[in-house]
Amino acid sequence: MIKTGLVSVTFRKLAPAAIINLVRQADLAAIEWGGDIHVPHGNLQQADTVGRMTRDAGLAIAAYGSYYRVGASEQEGLTFDRVLETARALGAPLIRIWAGNRPSAKADADYRRSIGEEARRLAEKAAAAGLVLACEYHGGTLTDTSESAVQLFSDIQHPAMRAYWQTPVGASVEAGLESLRAMIPWLTNVHVYHCDAAETTCLPLSEGADAWRRYLALIRSTGRDHYALLEFVRDDSPNAFLEDARFLKSWLAPKI
Repeated sequence: MIKTGLVSVTFRKLAPAAIINLVRQADLAAIEWGGDIHVPHGNLQQADTVGRMTRDAGLAIAAYGSYYRVGASEQEGLTFDRVLETARALGAPLIRIWAGNRPSAKADADYRRSIGEEARRLAEKAAAAGLVLACEYHGGTLTDTSESAVQLFSDIQHPAMRAYWQTPVGASVEAGLESLRAMIPWLTNVHVYHCDAAETTCLPLSEGADAWRRYLALIRSTGRDHYALLEFVRDDSPNAFLEDARFLKSWLAPKI
């Protein structure tokens, strides 16, 4: 089943209560809370409060978007233990992370091995706490191409390490489907948005209807549960978000 939700950093200027109200107004199911502003790393009281507010509103917590970078964040002062305890206080089942801080084209074998080994250790920690990890499909990391991502997940080989997916920058629909298909064995959630080819301007999600209907059909074919999480809306507008949410729900509605 594909459930709907919002990535909270879509509205960094809004307080958690306002975001919860927006998601309820849109009749979506869940929120991925970001660790950069709404649920800061190590602020366990804030995490507990936001988690309770979310559940009290009848919403699920899809994930904790930590922005933790494997192989970099520890050296910069952000420990994974702090991220993990914050996610637990929030009540998140999953922590979204980034696979390093180098693009795959600049990653040698030693770097890839070190990222894979650390990611496996983190997955073991997460699993011991009853959570899973998921690497965002993102530029400037080892999941910036489907080939590199497949190699990474194959090297890690841990059931608590999963994958997010989002449309590759500037990709055609066919190329997007190819990259999504490669992620299917590890796929958990997807970030949903529609932008111009350079990803400099957000466009109405409805203009990407053909692509997203095909992407969602492929995601549905896994037979597993996934969240389709809206992220990036034109002009950072709540009204644009509500419009995008209507289209996303219509694409997922059962055919009668």
